[in-house]
Amino acid sequence: MPPQAGSEQLGPLQLAWLGDAIWELHQRLRQCRQPGRGVDLHRAVVGQVRAEAQAEALSRLEPLLTPREQDLVRRGRNRAGRGPRRGDPARYGQATGFETMLGWLFLQDPPRLAALLDHLEKTEPTPHPPVHEPPI
Repeated sequence: MPPQAGSEQLGPLQLAWLGDAIWELHQRLRQCRQPGRGVDLHRAVVGQVRAEAQAEALSRLEPLLTPREQDLVRRGRNRAGRGPRRGDPARYGQATGFETMLGWLFLQDPPRLAALLDHLEKTEPTPHPPVHEPPI
C-alpha cells in the first residue's frame, strides 16, 4: 500500500485517533482467534487498549524505534493533554504517543507497522487481568 496522499498534513491527535482504531482492530483480530464468549473476548481487548497497556507496549518497542518514530511519539505525547481524571497523565501521554505513531505508520509505512506489531507479539508480557465493566 503506497503512502496516503495528504497524510503528512494530519496532526498528532488525528493520527492518535486513527492509531487507536488500528490498535483496537489488531487486538480484536488477536482475540478472535481464541475460543470464548463475546463478553470474555471483549474484556480481553479492553485490557489491551487501555492507556497502561499501550504505554507498556511502547516501552517494549522504544529500543527499536527510528528517529522519525521517536519524534511521532514525542509529538503525540506532547499533545495528549491530561487524560481521564483518575488516570496517570504520564501514561496517558505515552499511550497517545504510541497511537500517533501507529496511525502514521498505518498511512505511511504498513510493512514497518506490521514488523513492530509482530515484535510485540513475540515479546508479549503476562496478560493484564480483565477489566470488569458493569452491565449496560
